Amino acid sequence: MNFPAIAAIYRFEMARFFRTLTQSFISPVISTSLYFVVFGAAIGSRIQEVEGVSYGTFIVPGLIMLSVITQSISNGSFGIYFPKFIGTIYELLSAPINFLEIVIGYVGAAATKALFIGVVILATANFFVDITIAHPLAMVMFLVLTTITFSLMGFILGIWAQNFEQLQLVPLLIVTPLIFLGGSFYSISMLPQIWQTISMFNPVVYLISGFRWAFFGTADVPIAVSMFAIFAFLIACLGFIGWIFKTGWRIRK
Repeated sequence: MNFPAIAAIYRFEMARFFRTLTQSFISPVISTSLYFVVFGAAIGSRIQEVEGVSYGTFIVPGLIMLSVITQSISNGSFGIYFPKFIGTIYELLSAPINFLEIVIGYVGAAATKALFIGVVILATANFFVDITIAHPLAMVMFLVLTTITFSLMGFILGIWAQNFEQLQLVPLLIVTPLIFLGGSFYSISMLPQIWQTISMFNPVVYLISGFRWAFFGTADVPIAVSMFAIFAFLIACLGFIGWIFKTGWRIRK
């Protein structure tokens, strides 16, 4: 394992993040505050509790997942797309470093940035509601696995995209709707039976349900199923990236 090469990629990607640290810090704070004003105040005044938890507290895991997933995809996709866009990816491919080390460097940096956003949102939420985490280790594990998995997905998206419009297409038209319809701000059990069944085809439901279980000990989906879903998604992304580097799809012209 070429650790100096991994560290070089990681430091380069993190340096770009630290150059805009103020923006990276302020943006999630403002967004979180707005969500609490809109959902916590407006809807929370009508829905007092969900599964024995106050509505303002109930939406915190979904709010963290919403930001973490979108940030992971965005960071992961832009990190690899930009070298491809300016042509420096060929220097990377010709260097004595294998695909796994490249992925660890870029995805590690993207996941770190998303984790930072998740921690900032959790800290901000504490100013609005009282939060007690029932299973802290499980919460950290779900958060780390989610950032890594969706950073891998973003990495794939960055290789697939041929322009900046395509880079935004999948997150905007597919991922964000799936997150909102995945129980971010409500429990699946609140839906009519037919919509509960349809929601089970949404993979994000399993991630949000497992993450919410780590906070409150209640979930829409058995925790074992949620764990299986995120590991399966992680392995699938790694396998697809391995195929990309083996075949040179969208990398070598």
